[in-house]
Amino acid sequence: MIHREGIPFLGYTLVIILLLVVFSFFLLSRLIFVFTSVFFIILYFFFIFFFRNPKRNFYEIHEKNYNKEIIIAPADGKILNVQKIFENEFLKKNCIRLSIFMSPFNVHVNRYPVSGKVIYVKYHPGKYMIAWITKSSSHNEHTTTVVETNKGKKILFRQIAGFLARRITIYAKKNSMVKKGDEFGFIKFGSRVDVVLPLNSIVLVKKGEKVTGGETKISIIPLS
Repeated sequence: MIHREGIPFLGYTLVIILLLVVFSFFLLSRLIFVFTSVFFIILYFFFIFFFRNPKRNFYEIHEKNYNKEIIIAPADGKILNVQKIFENEFLKKNCIRLSIFMSPFNVHVNRYPVSGKVIYVKYHPGKYMIAWITKSSSHNEHTTTVVETNKGKKILFRQIAGFLARRITIYAKKNSMVKKGDEFGFIKFGSRVDVVLPLNSIVLVKKGEKVTGGETKISIIPLS
């Protein structure tokens, strides 16, 4: 499947590529035309690959033990770090921040890590530093979303633009009810997603580990 964010981009790009190929056919040598055509075909297939939206088979697990909240990865990528921070935008307390770095080759669909009610959504303009730099979390262009789960936990997560990513799309709406694994946004061409968890969370992943958005369990929060 091609993600809806990619359909207009792929349409415009196809028209431009066709015009460039026709231009090179009439004005350049045959050898340059062949190399140019091959380059544009490879580039276009990369764009198709980038905007892929594979079906994820996550489903809400109904457990007999209701004393824990399971958090799933909001994005495909690699765990950049897991560290204690003071979250000063909304939660105003010490937390655990889990960061996922998304390369241009990862699926760039962002998914809700928990089910519940969206209680906070804010867009922050900013810079475009390399996404794995720690201060990019607050200095780069980013969005902040907070979901209050059905079990009363407030989970904050951020989409963070990177050096290449110059457009963040967010679908989350305040006061809407959302389901774990559903899409909440999309970031183009390399970026980062942070999840901010309570201090008593049991982290199930480690630095350098690869995760799959909408599928990988990244944390368990005890409720008792």
